[in-house]
Amino acid sequence: MEAKRQSFLKGAAILAAASIFVKIIGAVYKLPLFQDGVLGVEGTGDFQVTYSVYTLILTISTAGIPAALSRLVSSANARGDTNLVRRYFSVALPAFVLIGVIAMLVMYFLADEFALLMNNSMAAPGIRVLSPAVLFACIISVYRGYAQGFENMIPTAVSQIVEVVCKAVFGIAVALWFVSMSYESHIVSAGAIVGVTIGLGLCVPLLFWYKKRMDRTLPAPDPVREPQGNMSVFARIMKVSIPITLSASFMAIMVVIDNSIVLGRLQSALMYSETEARALFGIYSRGLTIYNLPPALVVPVSVSIIPAIAAAIARKREGEAGIIMQSSVKLVNLLAMPASAGMMVLAAPIMIALYNDSRQLTSTMLLILGAASFFVCLQYVTTSILQATGHERVALMTFPFGAALKVVLGYFLAGNPDIGIIASPIGTLACFIVISALNITFIMIRVKDRPKFSGVFIKPLLCSAVMAGAAFAVYELTFRLGSGFIGTGRFTAVFCLGVAVVVGVAVYGLLIVVTRTVTKEDMKLVPKGERLAKLLRIK
Repeated sequence: MEAKRQSFLKGAAILAAASIFVKIIGAVYKLPLFQDGVLGVEGTGDFQVTYSVYTLILTISTAGIPAALSRLVSSANARGDTNLVRRYFSVALPAFVLIGVIAMLVMYFLADEFALLMNNSMAAPGIRVLSPAVLFACIISVYRGYAQGFENMIPTAVSQIVEVVCKAVFGIAVALWFVSMSYESHIVSAGAIVGVTIGLGLCVPLLFWYKKRMDRTLPAPDPVREPQGNMSVFARIMKVSIPITLSASFMAIMVVIDNSIVLGRLQSALMYSETEARALFGIYSRGLTIYNLPPALVVPVSVSIIPAIAAAIARKREGEAGIIMQSSVKLVNLLAMPASAGMMVLAAPIMIALYNDSRQLTSTMLLILGAASFFVCLQYVTTSILQATGHERVALMTFPFGAALKVVLGYFLAGNPDIGIIASPIGTLACFIVISALNITFIMIRVKDRPKFSGVFIKPLLCSAVMAGAAFAVYELTFRLGSGFIGTGRFTAVFCLGVAVVVGVAVYGLLIVVTRTVTKEDMKLVPKGERLAKLLRIK
């Protein structure tokens, strides 16, 4: 059991390290692009609308297959059925290549229609640029799901790094080239996205090579076992993947509908021009870059627990599955709570430091998104627990409630002149609170050996609150002192923010040790954790 827990956390740690790198590069990639001299707020709005359309089509095409394959391959491998393991991949790959081709053609030839539906006609060039990326992503998702089924997260991690580096290098280079040629912001936005397609295309041969290496370690096919038919295997894959895809698609559909409604209401109810609405949406999009960082730490945990729990259940080790669930929820709280709290109390200096944007509107949106980021993380891990324990349909049921609430709030609040674009972060917060609450309720009712939620929430919450208070106080103090020497500009905000973050991290680290929020048992789940626990005298 201990070895299994170590295996799960090792996989999570690999993906977490890759995701942190990916998000850092992703943020570095967007920071220069979203400045006023490159995309500006209008081009930033086009960029975000393009991505929401791409994400919707990508989610419908690929969302279910990595989780489904990882679960099915893990279960078959745990039973020693090598024939079925190989068959899952050989059936899934051609099926999802076909799906990818169809999705690519739809995205390319209907780009103008998608842009008009989003109430942003300038998004069409970027949608076309991203269309081949959907095909590459379909192929990649099969390879990643297969590798994750063996709890091998290295192919996923390496391919993510290749993808994001190419996205950054080619995207920034093309965008700056287009700026130098005086192209309009929506064309520059399309050029900034070209790196996504290039990066995903390069990942295909890389993952093909990884699979060849993995297959050499598999036992030879068993000639005695009767092979299962392709249609039977395909039906099994789709039975697992479709509920997961629908569950994830609800969220992507909700984002597209909400973005379209908010952009439309800004123009129809508040009488903004399309250009003004694009600019407001660009301001919101700047906050989304920061808001997406905490979930980057949580997605690896969510991905890793699906095969780990599925394998434990396949071996009839429900207690082991329960321990993995408990560990994953606690780990998510330890990571997401302080990140969310810090984002909320330091919203204004973060936006000044990153974008030189001191508007109250900007910091208000990031404050709300900071609160929402924790519930996004909680939703990820609770949805993965439901999926891993065979309750995909239950997870599917919770998303429509949150999505409907976000869309309704977006419609009514965006038409209020006192709220306007702030409707989007408010709807996001309400949406994920509802989904998380429903997921936890279903887990408490339907999942055996479920996590003890009260035991993993209270202490991280208290430690995060104290940390946030300390970080805010340090920022205010250093800013007042620093402004007398170096002024009140962007440099001062950057310096004081850095000091506040360092102090906040130190305070939080000390608190979780002193209050025994982290125990010696928890440290065993981290590579070299026992040695670190001994060094810090954690009991």
